[in-house]
Amino acid sequence: MPQVNVFARLDNEYYQLTGAEKKVADYVVSHEKQTQYMSISELAEECGVAEATISRFCRRMGYKGYSAFKLAVANSTVIPERVSPIQEMDLEEGEISPCQRLYNADVAAIAQTRKLIRPEEIARAVDLMMGAGKVLCMGQGGSMIMAQEAAHLFSTVRPNFYPICDAHMQAIWTAQLAPGDVVLYFSYSGATRDLVEVLAQAKGRGARCILISRFPKSPGSQYADLVLQCGSKEGPLQLGTVAARMAQLYLLDVLFHEMYQRDPKGAEESRERIADALSEKHL
Repeated sequence: MPQVNVFARLDNEYYQLTGAEKKVADYVVSHEKQTQYMSISELAEECGVAEATISRFCRRMGYKGYSAFKLAVANSTVIPERVSPIQEMDLEEGEISPCQRLYNADVAAIAQTRKLIRPEEIARAVDLMMGAGKVLCMGQGGSMIMAQEAAHLFSTVRPNFYPICDAHMQAIWTAQLAPGDVVLYFSYSGATRDLVEVLAQAKGRGARCILISRFPKSPGSQYADLVLQCGSKEGPLQLGTVAARMAQLYLLDVLFHEMYQRDPKGAEESRERIADALSEKHL
């Protein structure tokens, strides 16, 4: 659809909205910056309406869904001229040097994640993974890179972690899961079609699902046995910031440390065997 300022559209159509839809419109106008970072579940809760109301509101405004609406909000948010996400950070932080600004963002993402970590949830996640016959590490796009990193890291201490990259292969592997197997899924939004399809199929097979996401009340969380929340706010125009990945890497490191501590002798022996095998590949 043509790029139209979403707030101008809201002004034009406000009195055609239902009472519940007006609540959404009022919230978005008053919290335009915050709305960019909220899941559909969080926005519904803040507005006191159902998620279905949010979806209807987005369609009434001419957008295919909530993600498209958030993108329109981001494009329409008042920023001097039109700037990139990096330039937007400059506007917010004044004359701070680029190196210092990015360092601050990365440290803040880790600090946010530290506050969100619950030791009992970390312990439960490791219980599930250590008791599994196999652990499938999955994601889409940039999140799949994090899933591959997870499989690589955990494989140094246990042999049952597998990164499954292709969406078709994810469906194939998920269809053959057994009760007690685990899907470890990375998704910043927790609101992609592939995620929901995979976790729903995994649950149908009796497998357990661990979701690593920014949003604990996302659509995908409905199918997860456990949601591990990572920090770092990311707008719809940023599409995978390094800070968001730093937050996920930190959470991954916490999970790995917990697993290592469960059997330090066995983990060390495994890492020594791997180090010996890899030494043959060095010149």
